[in-house]
Amino acid sequence: MSFGEIYQIAGAGMHAQSIRLNTVASNLANAGAAAETQDSAYRALKPVFATIYNQTQTGEVSGAQVEIAAIVESDAPLDMRYEPDHPFADEQGYVAYSNVNTVEEMADMMAASRSFETSVEVMNQARSMQQGLLQLGTK
Repeated sequence: MSFGEIYQIAGAGMHAQSIRLNTVASNLANAGAAAETQDSAYRALKPVFATIYNQTQTGEVSGAQVEIAAIVESDAPLDMRYEPDHPFADEQGYVAYSNVNTVEEMADMMAASRSFETSVEVMNQARSMQQGLLQLGTK
């Protein structure tokens, strides 16, 4: 595996995790948001990861990287609260709130941050190995 492929794989991982962090930020910003109707209520966004295999011209797999295949809305039920005095209350007195679980989002944010940091460390180690190889030629 070449250094270029290592950088490409780590870079793809960093890109995927940054999109994941952006969806977490969007979800946290909309946590507890009330909506006029259930259809207009904010639903948590979740990235869907896909593995992309790199093949050589002979058809052999030379590596794989991650990619965001889609960003989908969570199918968790909305938080329906009985608040008959709220301006967004329906005929029964319920208000639709977003389905964002802040504890789950914070855990997802920590995992995405650590994965991003791991990809950065992979890039740093590859760069260090390249520098070591260059120094071998000068000794």
